Formats: sequence, C-alpha cells, structure tokens
Amino acid sequence: MLDWLLDGDPAIRWQVLRDLTDASPDEIRVERERVATEGWGAGLLALQDKDGQWAGGTYWPANDDDPDSQPWTATTYSLLLLRDFGLDPRSPEARCAIALVHDNSRWEEGNQLFFDGEVEPCINGMVAALGAYFGENVDGVVERLTGEQLADGGWNCEAERGSTRSSFHTTICVLEGLLEYEQATGGRPESRAARRRGEEYLLERGLLRHRSTGELINGGWLQFSYPTRWFYDVLRGLDYFRAAGGSPDKRMDEAVEAVRSKEQPDGTWLLENTHPGQVHFPLEDGDGQPSRWNTLRALRVLRWYEGS
Repeated sequence: MLDWLLDGDPAIRWQVLRDLTDASPDEIRVERERVATEGWGAGLLALQDKDGQWAGGTYWPANDDDPDSQPWTATTYSLLLLRDFGLDPRSPEARCAIALVHDNSRWEEGNQLFFDGEVEPCINGMVAALGAYFGENVDGVVERLTGEQLADGGWNCEAERGSTRSSFHTTICVLEGLLEYEQATGGRPESRAARRRGEEYLLERGLLRHRSTGELINGGWLQFSYPTRWFYDVLRGLDYFRAAGGSPDKRMDEAVEAVRSKEQPDGTWLLENTHPGQVHFPLEDGDGQPSRWNTLRALRVLRWYEGS
C-alpha cells in the first residue's frame, strides 16, 4: 500500500512520508519542495493569471452566468488545493503567487481585498485558513468569526438570513480556519475558546447524528470525496481532529468505524461522491476507483485514533 501511495504526485508523497512512515525530516522536506516545481502543484501555479487570479475571479470564475455552475477553478478553491498539496508557504513560488492575490484579488460580494474576507462564515473560514497558512494577516477575519458563533456552538452561512441552527458544512470550514490560525499564531483566547466550542458541536452529535433524535443527518456524509470543497463528510471531520492533535474522543467511535468499514480488500479507500463542476485537471481516476487522497487521509486518521 505504501508503495502505491508513494508512486503518486509529490503532493501525496511528502504527506505519506510524514504521516505514515518513519522518514527523516530531511527526506520529507526534500519531497515537499517538489510540490512547487513538479506535478499538480506546479501545474496549478502555472494556471494563475498575471493579475494573481485563477479563472479571472476570486470566488467565482469570470464571465460565468450559469446559475448551476460551481466555483472550483476560481482563486479561492485553487489556493485551497495548494494548501492541501502542502505547497511550502516560504517558497519563492508561493510568495510570488500570494503577493499577487494580496494585491489584486477582491471579493465579488463587496470588493474587499482577499485577506480581509467577506460576509459568509464558511468563506471566511477558508480565508482564515489560507491567510494563516500563507503568512497573511487575518486577525480581522478571525475576530469576525468568533463573534458570529451561534448559541449551539457552530456556525451557519444562513445566519444572516435568520437561521439559528448551525451547519456542519460551515462549521468544519470555520474550525479548519481557526485551527490553522492557532497553529500559525498561537491564536487568541477568544478564538481558542470558539474552536473548542465548535469541536463540541460536532462531538455532541457524534460527527454525524442529530443531537435531539440520534438519527443520521445526511447519508452523503458517509461518502468520502476529494477535494472536499465546502462540503462536510465524516472523513473530513475526523481528519480535522487528527490535525488538531490531542487524544481521540470516544464520541468519534461510530465515525471511525464508518471509515474503517470502507477499506477495500486491497487496503485502499475509494473515491466517492465527487462534487460536480469544472476543474483545472483531475486528481483521481473517478468515483468508484481507488483514491490515493482518501487512502492517505483514512490511514492517517486510523493511525492517530489507534495510537500507533
């Protein structure tokens, strides 16, 4: 299994070395450096426009009037992929790309600069994660997010339209942003407390069930996609808790068993539930096929949960 994973793109290989092997820090560093110059990382960097945008837009591709289209090729989701790939934020390639975004990318919602964020907490969670990862100041975005936490402990992009119940989709985006911010800066007392409350929102529901009835919230959350985009699923939730560190919580047991049950006889996990929309280039062979991304993520979650 490790040989198959290590036969993939540098974006996969360096994380396999870090998370699943006893490779030395130097081996991991050398492999990670290749993300900027080879494979998916280099390919995605090459698609950045001269003004710093991807597909001509910050959240939405330019000149896209189709109400059913998706924004996966625009700047936000391109940067999220580069973060997922582990592009070294200190590399010359990353610094050049981020400088262009900083200077030129503005939100369609209100013409704000990219790292100032916009109004929806799900998007601002992404901004917090990207800014913290790439070394940009997102203090204002984090302050806004901590002030928008709902009474049940999570967040919802529909709150401005009256919703008082949190959304798993929005909450996981915000939690990932607050975690990246905390890891980069140490966080603030308010942001650390908000992140802990947000974690409790997920844990009180076992990462997949209604708190009130115990019923499964969404069967699609047991189908594992990559890239996850703005969507929640059980594997994404568990991978967040793994990244946050600390000891596993028994309230995750059912979610972990759901991941374990998806392992194929050959030791892989499949790609499932791909979120439709135009992409820059494919990262996997399609739904129903073995997925290096899902296999890596599942194995490192189980390794963390089982304490090996």
